Amino acid sequence: MDLALFLPLLTPISLTAVRASFARRARVLFGKIEGAMSGSIQIHWFRQDLRLADNPALSAAAAKGAVLPVYILDDVNSGAYSMGAASRWWLQHSLNALNQTLDGKLVVLAGDPAEILPRLATAVAAAGIHWNRAYEPWRVARDAAIKTQFAARGIAVNSHNGSLLWEPWDVLKNDGTPYKVFTPFYRRGCLSAPPPRRPLPMPADLKIARFDEVGTGADAINALGLLPQHTWQNQLAAVWDIGEAAAQGRLSAFLDDGLDGYKDGRNFPARRNVSRLSAYLHWGEVSPNAVWYAAKDRMDAGIGQDQDCDHFLSELGWREFSHSLLYHFPDLPHKNLQPRFDNFDWQDNPTFLKRWQKGLTGYPIVDAGMRELWQAGYMHNRVRMIVGSFLVKNLRLHWHHGEAWFWDCLVDADLANNSASWQWIAGCGADAAPFFRIFNPITQGAKFDPYGHYIRRYVPELANMPDAYLCNPWDAPAAVLDGAGVRLGETYPKPIVDVKASREAALAAFSALRAAS
Repeated sequence: MDLALFLPLLTPISLTAVRASFARRARVLFGKIEGAMSGSIQIHWFRQDLRLADNPALSAAAAKGAVLPVYILDDVNSGAYSMGAASRWWLQHSLNALNQTLDGKLVVLAGDPAEILPRLATAVAAAGIHWNRAYEPWRVARDAAIKTQFAARGIAVNSHNGSLLWEPWDVLKNDGTPYKVFTPFYRRGCLSAPPPRRPLPMPADLKIARFDEVGTGADAINALGLLPQHTWQNQLAAVWDIGEAAAQGRLSAFLDDGLDGYKDGRNFPARRNVSRLSAYLHWGEVSPNAVWYAAKDRMDAGIGQDQDCDHFLSELGWREFSHSLLYHFPDLPHKNLQPRFDNFDWQDNPTFLKRWQKGLTGYPIVDAGMRELWQAGYMHNRVRMIVGSFLVKNLRLHWHHGEAWFWDCLVDADLANNSASWQWIAGCGADAAPFFRIFNPITQGAKFDPYGHYIRRYVPELANMPDAYLCNPWDAPAAVLDGAGVRLGETYPKPIVDVKASREAALAAFSALRAAS
């Protein structure tokens, strides 16, 4: 590995410095682009790999000739899993960042790739097509059809692994069936398999082919119409830096400032022990291989605590597990993995759902999480479990409602992670939390936000409440509420359900289901 390319991942460095270093490397590469093209044209189809470093498909294409870089927005084949609003917002800015590193030469189109790619290949006399594999069921089916189509025309299609540490078909039980429990999947399957490949540097001699008959650059990106027409996006813009350089900067900052203490600190939403890399990984602005080795090499060098690094690596393993489940069980996004839950007594209460979505449940830790989601397009993982448990167990609303809301609001909305995680919290998935494990939003808030920094940030109407009553303001004496300027039912809602009674009702519904199974 060329360590110079990954220096920003291993040393303290500001985001500005990361961008400057990245730009210098890009200029060196693209200084070789202009002038007469030589060799055959290879199409690189960017998908969920919006980066230049450690991009196996791009490197393979560049090794064979000039590269025509293409992104195609496919709302034709995605069906119900067309990107949500937050994802489209992120994609707009990620494509802009990628286009800048490609010197404004990114070809950007919209439509069915099965129709676009053959026409494009004919127009530029492409000798080959390269892409990094995606694992959503609709993408797998589409890509297989495209491969067949090109094979009939004698044009080579080369797919590569640029998104996962291990392929789903390579991590199986001894009997050849997929794992359904995380710990043996990770410890016995992944860690016993050959280690992930080392990250690749940027292509050393990347020559970009131009094709002026199609849309390129910023104008073509804007023509996709990805940005929402309301000011909600301004909140997201204040939170995130987007693109490959930003991803490297985020990884560097986490390793320097968040990995120590990660095993315990990751549970506390107000602490810095979170990587916030999920969106960058989903969009492929950084590869899981780069993240894996940036952390593992520190551990092997004796930097920091092994338990923190090992736990962080296991979180990358959970991402692998989710993608393995989706690959082997393509109905995961809409079908219970445990069929008995098909007959569960879910409730239908649009008012409760709307209050949950808006962060107006009357339970401060739940409301803080839902408001963070709306304001940042992101939610801390511990809080995701709390709000998920509250939706499916205290409100007894179907997990599909939560999955759909997260899909629209998360900048890291990933079909595998979103589906597997919602089935986990609902108790109906693989390696699921037992249904009777119901998170108490009062005790969870007190335990993981003991000083109220997180709640007060996102529920400012409770900012003056003392810690003792912050997670349960309805128990506060009238004088305390008055002193904090809180009027329950007016400035802050009363609880929409009783946490104890709703828990008992959920357990009764589960007991009835189990008795009928």
